[in-house]
Formats: sequence, structure tokens, C-alpha cells
Amino acid sequence: MDDRSSLGRVSGSTESVSTVTSEEFVLVPPSAGGSPSSSEGKPRLKMSWNGSEQLQKAMEEVLDDDVTHEGTRQDEHTEDPQTPVASGSQKRPPNLTLDPCPADGSVGSTDSSAPEEDSVQFSKLSYLGCTWVKAPRSESEAQKAMATLRAESAIPIPVILHVPNIPEGCVRIVDQASGTEIASFPIYKVLFCARGKDGTLEGDCFSFTESYRSSEDFQIHVFSCHIKEAVSRILYSFSTAFKRSSKPAPDVRDSALPMSPDGDVYTFTVSMEVREDDGKGNFSPVPKDRDKYYFKLRQSVQKKVVVTVQQMNNKELVIERCFGMLLSPGQKVRNNDMHLLDMESMGKSADGKAYVITGTWDPTTPVFQMLNEDTPKDKQVFMTVAVDLVVTEVVEPVRFLMEAPVRVYPSNERFWYFSRKTFSETFYLKLKQQGGARGSQGDAMLEVVSLQRHSERTNGGRGRLQSPTEEEEPEEDSDSEISSGTGDVSKDCPEKILESWGSILNRWHSNLCVRPKGLSALVRPGVPEALRAEVWQLLSGCHSDQDLLERYRILITKDSAQEGVITRDIHRTFPAHDYFKDSNGDGQDSLYKICKAYSVYDEEIGYCQGQSFLAAVLLLHMPEEQAFCVLVKIMYEYGLRALYKNNFEELHCKFYQLERLLQEQLPELWSHFQEMNLEAHMYASQWFLTLFTAKFPLCMVFHITDLLLCEGLNIIFNVALALLKTSKEDLLQADFEGALKFFRVQLPKRYRAAENARRLMEQACNIKVPTKKLKKFEKEYQSLRESQLQQEDPIDRYQRENRRLQEASMRLEQENDDLAHELVTSKIALRNDLDQAEDKADALNKELLNTKQRLVETEEEKRRQEEETAQLKEVFRRELEKAESEIKKTTAIIAEYKQICSQLSTRLEKQQAATKEELDIVKSKVMSCERCREVFSKDGALQMPAALGESRRSEQDEEKDSLKAQLRELELELAQTKLQLVEAKCKIQELEHQRGVLMTEVQAAKNSWFSKTLGSLKTSSSNQTPPSPKEG
Repeated sequence: MDDRSSLGRVSGSTESVSTVTSEEFVLVPPSAGGSPSSSEGKPRLKMSWNGSEQLQKAMEEVLDDDVTHEGTRQDEHTEDPQTPVASGSQKRPPNLTLDPCPADGSVGSTDSSAPEEDSVQFSKLSYLGCTWVKAPRSESEAQKAMATLRAESAIPIPVILHVPNIPEGCVRIVDQASGTEIASFPIYKVLFCARGKDGTLEGDCFSFTESYRSSEDFQIHVFSCHIKEAVSRILYSFSTAFKRSSKPAPDVRDSALPMSPDGDVYTFTVSMEVREDDGKGNFSPVPKDRDKYYFKLRQSVQKKVVVTVQQMNNKELVIERCFGMLLSPGQKVRNNDMHLLDMESMGKSADGKAYVITGTWDPTTPVFQMLNEDTPKDKQVFMTVAVDLVVTEVVEPVRFLMEAPVRVYPSNERFWYFSRKTFSETFYLKLKQQGGARGSQGDAMLEVVSLQRHSERTNGGRGRLQSPTEEEEPEEDSDSEISSGTGDVSKDCPEKILESWGSILNRWHSNLCVRPKGLSALVRPGVPEALRAEVWQLLSGCHSDQDLLERYRILITKDSAQEGVITRDIHRTFPAHDYFKDSNGDGQDSLYKICKAYSVYDEEIGYCQGQSFLAAVLLLHMPEEQAFCVLVKIMYEYGLRALYKNNFEELHCKFYQLERLLQEQLPELWSHFQEMNLEAHMYASQWFLTLFTAKFPLCMVFHITDLLLCEGLNIIFNVALALLKTSKEDLLQADFEGALKFFRVQLPKRYRAAENARRLMEQACNIKVPTKKLKKFEKEYQSLRESQLQQEDPIDRYQRENRRLQEASMRLEQENDDLAHELVTSKIALRNDLDQAEDKADALNKELLNTKQRLVETEEEKRRQEEETAQLKEVFRRELEKAESEIKKTTAIIAEYKQICSQLSTRLEKQQAATKEELDIVKSKVMSCERCREVFSKDGALQMPAALGESRRSEQDEEKDSLKAQLRELELELAQTKLQLVEAKCKIQELEHQRGVLMTEVQAAKNSWFSKTLGSLKTSSSNQTPPSPKEG
């Protein structure tokens, strides 16, 4: 086997293996390590917190059946796992055991009779469980899942793993104890394999990721291997399985193609691939969404389109060449809208079984702008690709046309999850032999009868060739009517058309009184969606009607007698549109206001059923004020209001005109309607009363509104005749009930495609409906009505007139009763209001008296407070004067004290000077006497006798003491005086502070809110006169 022969080439182990829908895989350098894990006890499936509960329950049910035989069966089914041998190793290579595996299994399957397939079996494994992952090819996600499940798996389940050897095989997980298959996954659903990191507890673990049931759900299954070296061998087997599944399947055809049961039908499989420049000189296939299979394109990147055509049955036809590959944005495009691509190559494939055409595509070309703009979220666009092939035996070229959904992303977008499944379609080409014609080789020449897609064939569609002016319409396989408000309206518009409209609008705004030339030619193909609000207001002439806008704001405040009918109709208007589908939403609220305002504005007609649809169309393009103005203009100036007057007399005239036009332009259909007694009012009532807004898709409704506002109400005849012409064949084959059902169900559905609606409106614009002829038919109708009235019995006419007058009288009486009831109700309401007003006046009078009483009390309190304030002021004044007088006295005492001290100091200085002079005189005299000289010491001190000296010294000391004592007394008196002065100043400051506080309180009391309120009440009470009671 390939696996066995490859063992010697495997050095180490494979860490991870990845595949992208069985076309790519990656081998990463190996790592080994870890410790084996064992399991004991009852096998249980341990799931992570976000694991699959269904898988867990299914596995537990299977395991519970044979839990008693676990020990014996484990010995029977357990074999050594496959262990790789590195280069130069002396270990004996393990034996590979093949085990049958069902080709397509399911979780918990126990069917032992499933078909067998080749696979490699690995035992001594433990299943740890599974969990969800967001990134199926992420190594870090796999490591995290293995760590989580390894830690949470208390009792792993012993299992046997089967890895397939064939491309269509399945990876099987079998319970080792019971031999029951737990789960099975086709190999193409296995996306990624990885093993645990070296040196961790997960070193003996490995895992693989598979797409669970859908392309958006991914599960990772984790296993532990009792022999950690065997993990490398297991991953190598997965790698080999990926390689084999990525190889193309063998061709199912023999050298001779199988013949079709219908010898003239040839089956072709046509596949398409888009490739983009990867910046390295190569073109790589663009990815496709895994769920919706749309192509994911990048902006402004050069592309190639590769179309492969392969014949699958019948006699082989020789494709000589492809003389054109065409591409166009959109779906169901016309032939002249497709654009030729530059051919790069054409010819047979390498195996000679298919014909391959390659064309280059520059998306920056203006015609491909739609396919080069970023697609909005949750949206997708279509592109149409066609190849014209020259087949040797076929007289005319054969065109294979494919429509593929695409989404355009920015040029730097990266795609992680995608599908590489080939986009292909099957075509059935029916040929017939041309009479007597022979080719250059003598073969009979064939001509094309039909070319069908597989979807058309299975749906029972009629096989036919697509002509440049005709496109396939969607099959109407449902009898249910389409909801009003369905259909998407494209906002795309070529730049040239927008430039033309810009020029027209500039000229129009410069002269609003006159429509610019060339306007009708621009309106006929349809007004661009972005400009409809402005153009509709300009066409209707309400762009500057401020009076009507102001009147609308007043009308919505008034009551309408038809509010109940309006409310009932609002919920049935455009229920398929997001803006109107929510009850009490903004759309329904605005629609209710417009309908109610018009019912009040037009008292003669009021609200009629069907007006809400027209108002909703306007409301989708402009605010409710402007929508109301345009609605009024359509009803009055365009004549729609006249259809509701005089018992719908004008509407019946329109029906007569339509039948006469039908008789002239479609006589066969008119005769068929006459035979069935199918009259115009049975199918065209809504066409005239709602202007086609009630049933038809919005793209068609908006276009009709464009033409109505530009051309007038007669455009309804053009659209009606176009509808009848395009439906002529179906109506001729229908009976009375079938025709009514066709008008109600199939006809609106036929124009859900924007292209079909566009072609219908183009045909309607080309139909000629002369105004003179309509006036002629109107006169015929009036003549018929007059003749009918003249031929009518006078008694019958008078009876009918009498009934009409009686109905009018009853209506007037009913209105009179309503007005009388409203009058009585109004009087009662006014009387109740008057009683409530009188009660309120009495309560206010009582409150006024109480307020006056409180005002008197407050004024008395104010006077008392003022008197107390005056008394406090007087006390403060007296205290202040007293303090000032004391300060003056204290100041005088201090001045006298200072004067006395100054005098005493002067005296003392004089005495000291005199005493010194006397002493000097005495001393000089004594020193002049020799006898007395000894009395003084050498240093001049007087040497008196001791007794004399002591007596004099004592006298001097006494005198000094007396002087010192007197000085201390004066200083003490001075200190006391200063202290009294400071105390007086502090007291003055305290009194001043108290005075300021009191003055502030008095001022605040004067300016308080209560004083102001009382003052105002007093003023109002003096000016107000007491009310006099009124009687109802």
C-alpha cells in the first residue's frame, strides 16, 4: 500500500495537516513528546461547554447498550497503533490493518450492513470529545480545544479510528468496546488536522476539524493516543487521504459518449471560473461564498474569465472555435447590452474532453462599473457571461449563457473561509436534421431547435432559444397574489443620463413656468430614482406651493368622519415594504396623516379606497407635506378626482374607451372577451383608480407615475394596451375564471423583474393613443348614455330619480342627525366645561381670600420686625456713643500720663545735672585742700567715714526706691489704660458686626419672595373684578 511504502520517508511526525475542500493540504515540521494517557471505568463522551448535545446523547445511548462487555471486547478489538519508523531505525515497522468503513455514515449509526471501503485502522485511542470552533484552520484554536477537552475529559472513550484510502471515503469513529460506529465524516468535510505541542500534557493528542452539517458550523474532534509516537503516523494517513481526495475523479465516460434516450438531445456541462491578478504576474481563481456560492471579486483588479464546455452524451460534436465571449452586469440582460471581451486563448483541454475559452476582463472599464463598485452589505449583484461557439455539424452558432451572483469587495480584502466548488450549469441542446443539407465531410447538417438549462428542464419550462428581444420570465408556480409594495428599485444610473438630467433641471429651475425641451424624451425611459422626488414636484407644479403646505399642517389637526376606513386601509397598504409593514410605525403614521388630511381637504369626494396606495408611492420619495401636495395636484389637475364623482360616471367612460381601443388594436382578444362576457370594469378598475399601484411591483409603479405626471392620465390606456398585448396568447387560451385569475395573480408577477417592466413600459410608450380618438369615444359613450336614458321608460326613470333623491334625502337626514347629535354633544361638553370652570373660579376665590389674610398677617409681622429693628438701632447708637465717650476719656488720660512722664523725666535730668555740677564743685574745693584731699580715693571716690557714708547711702536708696515705685505705678496705670482701650475697640467692632447682621436680615426680609408674591397678589386683587356666574 501507499501508506506502508511511505513509512520510511517520514522522519519525525506531522504537526498539522490542512485541506481546503479537498484541494489543498499543508505539512508542517514535526514535534514529538508527551505522555500516554489511559482510560478506566465506564466510557462516557465528555463534551466541552459548547459541544454538540445531540452527538453526546447519541454516543451515550450506543455506549450504554454493551457496557457490561467492555473488558472482553476491548481485548478482542485492541491492536497496536501504527508507529512510524524513522530513517535508520531498527524498530520493526507495524502491520497495517484494513477495516471496512461505511461510505456514508451518520452519528450513532449501528448499521453493520453498510458498504465497505479501504481504510487504515488505528486502535488504542481515546476520544476526548468535540467542541465548536470559529476558525477551522487555526493552529491556536486547535491547541486551545485540545487543552480544554483534555482537562475536562475525566473518562475518555476508547475508540478505533478509520482513515480512508480512497477519495470518496469517510473518517469513522468506532467504539472499541462494542464495535458500534459512533460517527462518520466524509473526507472532503475534514478541513484541518493538528497535534498537541511538544512538552505539554497535550503532546499525545491530535484533532481534526470538520464542517458540521453546513458551511458555517465547524466542530473539532480531539483524541489522545496511548503511544504518543503513533500520532505522527495518524496525521500522515490524513495527509495521504487529503492528497487522494484532491485528485480529479476518473472520467465516467468511455471513449464513446453514452447515447441519450432522445437521440436529438445533446447534454453539455458548462463551467465558469473567474481569475484575478495576484500581483505576482499570476492569475488565481477567485473564491466563492461557502453558502450562497457567489463569486468574491476585488475592485480594480485585472481579471480573466475561463469557460469550459464539455459534452456529456450522444454523438460527439466538434467545436471548431469560439468567435466571441461576452460579459455584462446584471441578470436577464439584452443581447445589445453585452460587451465583447478580448480573447486570450481557446482550444481543447489537456485531456481532450472539453473545450476551454479564456478571455481578459478589465473591470475599470466604465461599462463594467457596477461590477467594480463595493457591494452593500447583505446584497449581491449578477454578471452574465456568454460564449458563442461554432460547431461543425450545426448550421448556426450556439450560445451558452450563464448568470452568476457576485459581490465586490475592496481591493485589499482578504478572504479566509470560502468554497472552491466549480460554478457550472448543464445545458440540453436539441437539434434536428436539416432537410438535404450536407457538410464538407458528408455529414448531415443540424439546426438548433431549443437550448435549455437544467433548471428549466426540471421545472417543465418550454424549451426555446433566447432571442435578442425576448427573455425568459420567471415561472409562476404559485396561485397566491403578490403583496403590494414588492420589488426592489435600482438606484443605479449611467453618468451620461445624470448629466442630461442635470442640464434639464438647471434650465427648468431658471424658468419654472415652462417645461424645458427634451423633458419627455428623458422621462420616457424612467426618471432616475435619486431625482424622482424633485422631478415629480416640478412636473406636478407644487414645488413652491407654500399655501398648500401650510394648509396641510392645519388639516392634520382636524377630525375626519372617515378615520375608521382610513385606519383599516392603512394596514393593507404596501405590507411587503419595510417602511409600511410595522403597525404604528413612521410609515403608517405618515400615510394616515396624508389620507386624513385629504379627506378633510376634499369634502365632496373625501377618502376613497385605493388613494392610500398612491399616497404611499409618493411618501416613499418625499416628506409627507410634499407628498400631500403632489396627491392634491394629481387628484384635481390630472383628473383622477373626476373618476370618483357622479357615481363613477367618468370611470365608466374610461372603461368604454378602453374597450373601443381594444376592439381596434386587438380585435381577436376583444372578440374573446365578448364571448366570455368579460367587461373592462372586471379587470381594469384598479388600473384606473389606483394607477396600477395596488398590485404591480414598485419598479413598474414608479415608472408609470413618471409618465403619468409628464403625459397625463391618458397614459393609463397605453399601459393597459401594452399589458393586454403582451398577455394576448395567455388570455386567448383562458376561460372566464382563468382570465380573471390571470389578471389578479399571474400578470403582476410577470413584471417583478426590472428588465421585463422596462420592456413593457417601452412598448407602452410606443403605442399610439390619439387624443381625438379618445374624445370621439367619449362622445359615443355620452350618446349611448343619452339614448339609453331616452329609451328608458319614464316611470322607471322617475322611480330611479326618486330613489336617488330618497337616498340623497336619507343621506342628508343622516347628516342632519349626526350634526344634531354633535350639537347636543357639544352643548353637554360645553356645560361640563362651564361647570368645571365655575368650580375652578370658586376654588381660586377661596385661595385669594386666604392669600389676602396671609398678606395682612405678613404686613403686621413686617411692622413688628421694623419696630424691633428701630429699637435695636437705638440701643446700638447709645452703646456706640458711650463707647466713643469712654475712648475719648481714655485718650485724654493717656495724653496726660504721657505729659506727666515727660515732665518727670525732664525734672530728673535737670536734678541729675545740678547734682553733678554741685558734686564737681565740692570735689574741686576738697581737692584744693591738702587735708581734705585724702577723703577721696585715688580713683575719685569719696572716702567718707563709714557711718556718714552709710547714712547718705541709705537716704539715696530710699529716694531711688520711691522713684522706682512711682515709676512702676505709672507704668501699671499706663498698661491698664491700654488694655481698656483695646477692650473698647473690640466691643465697638462687635457692635458694628451685630448692627450689620441685623441690617442684612431686615433688608432680606424686605426683598423676600413672599413679600414680592404678596405684593403681586395684592395688586392683582385690587385690579380684578369678581366673576359673575353664567347659566348654560
